[in-house]
Amino acid sequence: MQPIKRGFEMAGPKDNREYISRLKESGDIRSVKRVVHWDLEMGAMVRRTCETGGPSLLFENIVDYPEYRVFGAPIATFRRFAVAIGKKPETPVGELIAEYEVAMGRPMKPVIVSSGPCQENVVKGDDVDLFSLPVPMVHEGDGGRYIGTWHINLAKDPDSDWVNWGMYRVMLTSEKVMAGLCLPTSDQGKIFYGKYVPKKRPMPFAMAIGADPVSSMVSMASFGVGVNEADYAGALLGQPVELVKAVTSDILVPAHAEIILEGELFHNAVAEEGPFGEYTGYRTAPRTNRSVYKVNVITFRNNPIFTMTCLGTPVDDCALGMAVIRSVDIKRFLVDNGVPVTSVFVPPEGAMMLGVVGIKAQYSNIAQQIGQLIFGAKFGGLWMSSLIVVDEDVDVFNISEVLHSLVTKCHPVKGITVLPRAIGSPLFPFLDVNDRILSKGCKAVYDCTWPIEWPKGDIPTKAAFSTMYPNDIQERVLSKWEEDCAV
Repeated sequence: MQPIKRGFEMAGPKDNREYISRLKESGDIRSVKRVVHWDLEMGAMVRRTCETGGPSLLFENIVDYPEYRVFGAPIATFRRFAVAIGKKPETPVGELIAEYEVAMGRPMKPVIVSSGPCQENVVKGDDVDLFSLPVPMVHEGDGGRYIGTWHINLAKDPDSDWVNWGMYRVMLTSEKVMAGLCLPTSDQGKIFYGKYVPKKRPMPFAMAIGADPVSSMVSMASFGVGVNEADYAGALLGQPVELVKAVTSDILVPAHAEIILEGELFHNAVAEEGPFGEYTGYRTAPRTNRSVYKVNVITFRNNPIFTMTCLGTPVDDCALGMAVIRSVDIKRFLVDNGVPVTSVFVPPEGAMMLGVVGIKAQYSNIAQQIGQLIFGAKFGGLWMSSLIVVDEDVDVFNISEVLHSLVTKCHPVKGITVLPRAIGSPLFPFLDVNDRILSKGCKAVYDCTWPIEWPKGDIPTKAAFSTMYPNDIQERVLSKWEEDCAV
């Protein structure tokens, strides 16, 4: 199948090597040629570039690992997300999210190939050594070296062709063993706890490190039981993802990934994992027993490139990816429920805990209804704590406009609805330790819409360029703007 051409854009890059080349052209990556240590220094540099909105970093000279390069913060800005899906880097955020929304409605089946670059080298059995990979010590205080920070966990349903992609953190514990999250609420957990644990059998798994950036990002989405994320990665790329059969199982893995780990997730073993600096910008979960992954095979490309990010205060790759994914999830959900929604944005600065919904208000208390719907859904109940509802004249993608609406249109008493008893996340930093353990949360809805019962003359007039001047004056000013005022 030929890649799709989309106007001035081309299909997204099929692997990280093509993606790195495009980032060099757009000026969104820097090669770090000096010697950098895998123990904290590499993590600190990636954290710093995320916090400053800087470029991706390609580390080319790593202590103890001269044969490897490491690609840090692959998709932590909207410019890079644009490049990853074949659009111009300056494409507006709203347009990028609209592109993702369109792609979710046109899944594209992957192509299965007989061989792929990810299997150019194969290491088995006693030769397997996870410490042969340039796994970083990401943050000071982490429980260990985290091999899984920007990757894809793959698990296959034994009773169907469904291969679930997810992104769940994974830490090294020994040369052949990893520990990580496999929660029963996740789609991978539904396969493991639903199909393997009852039969007292280990579950085959694969882990792809360095797949194309779109595939890695899409693995964070939750499409539900039986739905293959690979179909939606292809739709967003504009060309089908190429998959190849794993060496030791029936799992189909991304053929152009840099590194593939294959092994078993044990049904009868646990190992201590954590703590870890998380996407909320805090380290909140304690060290505790987690699932055990035994690695039996490592395959990798020639001259492999390891991928990583450094989670923390937003914006980073996780916050950016989930901003796109959740914005579309919530909008489609509200449309399906008959809400007159105009736009939705989950700003990456809010670490998935904040949503902004633009509506055309048609009845009283619509903000409260939207809160009940979103907080009652999986993506809202587990991950969100605050919701801002604004009128359609507010650009939800412009945080300045949203903040202005919050302080001028939300009544400090009447406009805030608090849900003191709600499901929470153990990662919510504002919860006390006991509430985190029990997942006891709370929610708030901020109604920033003008009351529907107000006469039109009672609604304050916004003092802005777009509202305070006739169209001919606006057009005259804009037509001369570059000449008169642009810096």
